[in-house]
Amino acid sequence: MNEQNQEKGKGKQQENTDEKKEDIKKDDLKQEQPKSADKNQEYLKIVDDLQEKLKKSEEEAALLKDSLLRKQADFDNFRKRMIREKEDTVKFANTNLLIDLINIIDDFERAINSSQDSKDFDKFHEGITLIEKRFVSLLEGKWNLVRFDSSNAKFDPEMHEAVMVEKKAGLNEPVVAEVFQNGYILNSRVIRNAKVKVFMPEEEQPVNEAAEDASGEEAE
Repeated sequence: MNEQNQEKGKGKQQENTDEKKEDIKKDDLKQEQPKSADKNQEYLKIVDDLQEKLKKSEEEAALLKDSLLRKQADFDNFRKRMIREKEDTVKFANTNLLIDLINIIDDFERAINSSQDSKDFDKFHEGITLIEKRFVSLLEGKWNLVRFDSSNAKFDPEMHEAVMVEKKAGLNEPVVAEVFQNGYILNSRVIRNAKVKVFMPEEEQPVNEAAEDASGEEAE
């Protein structure tokens, strides 16, 4: 009997111990559940924050892309406009000069019409001379195109083109003898050489040859 009672007591103690363990587990689970819920809330908040940042980044990227496309379009338009302006500059660079030439043409037309009516050659010649002087004055004063005088000037290959050459005694250096076509200077640069006839100095006879010639003449 005593042994049975002892076994029963041990069984009850074991049951009580098992019940206590289960209660402890339940308490632990109850404590862990709020912690897990808090962590889940934190994770959800982090995800929401990341999604918000991603959305803002995507919006900023879209704005930057739009701005870049606009600037690229503006640059393309600017480049095309510059090309057109450059082409127009080249096309119409001589507009002012051509307007001046048109005015000279008007003068020629008036002189021609006047000569047809009057048949006066002297008057026509006078009119043409006045037009030529006006034209030269216009080119010099407005366009810096100067016609240089080469008559009796020292021959300069930078300014003159010798189309005829003739030797002449008594000269120390080549000299322009006649001008066939005038030369012109634009802003201190020769743009057309004058075509001229040149007198070249005759070659002097060497002293030794002159002495031999003299002795030969004496021997004769």
